[in-house]
Amino acid sequence: MTIAKTSAVAFVAMLALVTSASAGEWTSLFDGESLDDWAREGGTATYRIEDGAIVGKTKQGSKNTFLCKAPYSDFELQFEVKCDKGLNSGVQIRSHVYEEDTPQKSNPKRVRKAGEVYGPQCEIGAYGRGGDSVNGNFWDEGRRTKWLCDVDEENPEVSGAYKAGEWNTYRIVAKGDHYQSFVNGVKIADFNDDMDESGLIGLQVHSIGKNQGPYEVRWRNIKIKELD
Repeated sequence: MTIAKTSAVAFVAMLALVTSASAGEWTSLFDGESLDDWAREGGTATYRIEDGAIVGKTKQGSKNTFLCKAPYSDFELQFEVKCDKGLNSGVQIRSHVYEEDTPQKSNPKRVRKAGEVYGPQCEIGAYGRGGDSVNGNFWDEGRRTKWLCDVDEENPEVSGAYKAGEWNTYRIVAKGDHYQSFVNGVKIADFNDDMDESGLIGLQVHSIGKNQGPYEVRWRNIKIKELD
């Protein structure tokens, strides 16, 4: 099963109709069978269901793509994820969709197009330079474009928590302006940021370069507990 592109206006309308999880109770965000309550934003990468998991697949020429769910404020989010080596991914929390073309906060000369997603992203399958090597750190996607936490990259327990090409368990806690992340039980990020109080959850398929891929990323056992 694949999911079609949803306009930002339609997506906002859909959010108003979705019933959020009850505070203090674990609620599944994905039943293993349907993507009816999810909306694709940003790009044209595809999402399907396979063996009880959501599978995101890259597409040449696409921008970063996100499969998005209704907005949440204070919560604990848990999921398992498996990402192809060479692909960068992540999960947005408390994030948003640009309703109109908007200059990027960190670089006003770059205009973010309507429909693009922005906000805190917890890194998955990270690769490249510097902090890119630390999975579980938070990047301000499409807005400030900077790392939100000073993670100890020299700590082997932190840098080695994520297992490339394997299923990894993530735990993310957002309460007030306090954010925490854990990868396979190891605390990665712990910081404060007051930019966002509420927003969508989004599963990212990153854009790829020419003649790269296709790559896939898989999520399963996605659940959330809203906090008082």
